[in-house]
Amino acid sequence: MSSSIAPRLAGRFALVTGASRGIGRAVALRFAAEGAVVAVNHWRDAAAADEVVAAARAASAAAGHDGSRHLAVEADVADETAVDGMVDRCLAAWGRLDVLVNNAGMQTPTPGEGFVTADLRKVLSIDLEGPAYCSRAALRHFLSRPGGGSIVNTTSVHEMVPKPGYVAYAMAKGGLGHLTRTLALEFADKGIRVNAVGPGAVITDMNASWTGDPKAKAGVESHIPMGFAAAPDDIAPVFAFLASDEARYITGQTIYACGGITLFGDFKQNWAS
Repeated sequence: MSSSIAPRLAGRFALVTGASRGIGRAVALRFAAEGAVVAVNHWRDAAAADEVVAAARAASAAAGHDGSRHLAVEADVADETAVDGMVDRCLAAWGRLDVLVNNAGMQTPTPGEGFVTADLRKVLSIDLEGPAYCSRAALRHFLSRPGGGSIVNTTSVHEMVPKPGYVAYAMAKGGLGHLTRTLALEFADKGIRVNAVGPGAVITDMNASWTGDPKAKAGVESHIPMGFAAAPDDIAPVFAFLASDEARYITGQTIYACGGITLFGDFKQNWAS
């Protein structure tokens, strides 16, 4: 990370779930470069999480910040007891928490006419229940001391765009959009802001079915108005903005960082009139 990045998050303590890889990793490193102290949540991925912590310390040092207090925290976000313990570990280490990023997520095929019930429940438990449990724990802390706090959720273009064959993922992301708006309204007068980032096609492990295949990747990118899939580093700055005081008057919003997917690119050609 460049030392020229403004320290918008200096003095903030942030927990990023699902931060051992992909977008979560990029967010953790961006936060560290902007001055935050970061907890890298993972589930059974200790080696990767330790690598992110080391990279966060390097990003902090390059930007002139102390990165010695970054840490890795293991917890399954679908387990509410584990979530409470994770937040307690952050508070024991730091004394406070200022920012929660609900990023942990997964997807698996769940066709509408034949989904496996266990698959549907697993996706919902991680992608929707997990953010609710994490938000509850963070909100309790935010309300216990002055200063409020910020929650930023990782949703998706599929918060608004249907995803046939992936009923559970579409349900979860649609629900996460409403969780964002509901919590934002509930706590707007308490100095607590809740927003979301909706990525489109991003080059991550979750999208390995097409990221490593040039023909498949070109097919995906043909549906993106801007013409290319994002890198995680293209998405992370949006989280940093929403977590910072520059977004102090923004709450309950989803910012779609999607290369224009939510513009319904099929309508670029005037076929309907």
